Amino acid sequence: MASKSTPTLFTCLLLPVFLFLFLYSTSLLYSPPSQPSKNSQFSVLSQPQCNLFKGYWVSDPDRKPMYNESCPFHRNAWNCLRNQRINMDRINSWRWVPDGCDLNRVDPAAFLGRMRNKNIGFVGDSLNENFLVSFLCTLRVADGGAKKWKRKGAWRGAYFPKFNVTVAYHRAVLLSQYQRSAVDLNLFSSLVVSFEYIPLTCLLLIKQRWQPKQSELSDQEGVKGIYRVDIDVPADDWSGIADFYDILVFNTGHWWGHDKFPKETPLVFYKAGKPIYPPLKLLDGLKVVLEHTVDHIEKLFPRETLIFWRLQSPRHFYGGDWNQNGSCMFSEPLGELQLDSWFDPNNNGVNKEARLVNHVIEEALKGRKIKKLDLTHLSEYRADAHPAIWLGKKDAVAVWGQDCMHWCLPGVPDTWVDILSQLINNHLESE
Repeated sequence: MASKSTPTLFTCLLLPVFLFLFLYSTSLLYSPPSQPSKNSQFSVLSQPQCNLFKGYWVSDPDRKPMYNESCPFHRNAWNCLRNQRINMDRINSWRWVPDGCDLNRVDPAAFLGRMRNKNIGFVGDSLNENFLVSFLCTLRVADGGAKKWKRKGAWRGAYFPKFNVTVAYHRAVLLSQYQRSAVDLNLFSSLVVSFEYIPLTCLLLIKQRWQPKQSELSDQEGVKGIYRVDIDVPADDWSGIADFYDILVFNTGHWWGHDKFPKETPLVFYKAGKPIYPPLKLLDGLKVVLEHTVDHIEKLFPRETLIFWRLQSPRHFYGGDWNQNGSCMFSEPLGELQLDSWFDPNNNGVNKEARLVNHVIEEALKGRKIKKLDLTHLSEYRADAHPAIWLGKKDAVAVWGQDCMHWCLPGVPDTWVDILSQLINNHLESE
């Protein structure tokens, strides 16, 4: 007779059966439904998210701009219709088609209706101003009474009285506060390459009045002066706007280059009023500025403020940089297979800056509430859509070179407006 401590054969057979049933039932609890019905509350979650930033351009001859050269918010150098840039019909006949998504053209009246009593702000360099002008001209279709607006420290903007909506731009090219302590005529010419066309007599006067000051780096060979950047101090142009805007779009990047700040007059980074040692290189400086800027935004801006960070708008200089006879006289968009040869930093081309800067920005935004507005890829294709030599002044190209950085309006930024407005609408509908 078997002892009580010895399991019977029956018990030995039952144990694996119960174990199998337990494991099987547990797997059912944790396995997702294979094909949820259309009415299931989980059906939406099982669908892949729409990515408006990846896709391709298609020719659409029926596509027409929403505004023309008469928009009062135009900036002369980007008003390619008035400047009689060739191929404008062709430039505006391309339509962006996201992979697996539908991108609707913004309905200005419906959008402003949703924005009623709200304000939208852009903060950054002249590419965000380029974006703003497209936005203002598009929205004006729904409110012909829109008026220019420059309060709250804004560089420019507009007020739409039918909807009580303000849309404005705050110029802050480095985002952090910076001070010029020395400059010469050649350097200043490079700093205003954003085609703001300061007369030569003004540049000479500025050169006479701006004298080098002593600095911590003044004893180094070849250094004439510095541009001090206080990484922990937001630029005055946007530091006081936290309580005004409901939606904000930030950017920076195009001024973070050695053409703007050469080794003779470098950026020197300060924290808590003291220079950072050892001195930071340019992209390392951008990294710390971004970290402090994002910290400032997340600490001081209301949590309900919807904040985007626009990634880089690519340049399309061919045959040299802006000051080396670079050109962008193209009649068609680039092909997909051309993009890496133009923009991959490994190729060390003149247009590599966008992807380099994007990498630094994306690292700074990881784990933050700020949403990426990744307009780089769709814009990389559009080498055909810059003002090039059609700048509104006959001597502009001789002084500044071709503009292969900003965009014709109407043009590519109108698609940016379509994407931003759709993202805003999606956000509002999800609340």
